[in-house]
Amino acid sequence: MERGLRLAVIVGSTREARFGSTVARWFTTQAEARAEFGIDVIDLADPHLPAVLMSGPDVVVDSFRERLDRADAFVVVTPEYNHGYPAPLKQAIDLAHREWQAKPVAFVSYGGISGGLRAVEQLRQVFAELHAVTIRDCVSFHNAWPLFDADGWLREETGADVAAKTMLDRLAWWARALRAAREDEPYAA
Repeated sequence: MERGLRLAVIVGSTREARFGSTVARWFTTQAEARAEFGIDVIDLADPHLPAVLMSGPDVVVDSFRERLDRADAFVVVTPEYNHGYPAPLKQAIDLAHREWQAKPVAFVSYGGISGGLRAVEQLRQVFAELHAVTIRDCVSFHNAWPLFDADGWLREETGADVAAKTMLDRLAWWARALRAAREDEPYAA
């Protein structure tokens, strides 16, 4: 299979009139240009994941977890809100556990002067607890809003495409290595 790695791109903002869909569209275009990835965009504004996890079965949560389970790797597109990441993103992460284990996670962030990097550093701690492997290299957009035109494309060369290529190269390596390891011996946390 040409696109043998299944990459889930998680759009972490659910705010009305959010900028996250613009950043996610740009990144998804970068990832789709890569032959090794098949892309599944999981927009947290779409599935309406519950704020409270009930004890019984939930079709929406089960579907979300199945999509995560099928993925070989993840890219989380996150804003930075008040020096952290969005609450709906934390809820979505916490709805699954085994589905994250022994899989690589990379980040595309955006925000004001920090470019969302404070949110990314917090997410690294969360994913470490879930036994996921975070990729050192990321893409961040500092003061992101004026960087994109009205159609959602970068106005000028920012180096983001080079950063995305580096991140995706490393993500693919980790995804192949960890998938082979999971196939050889199931991961037990």
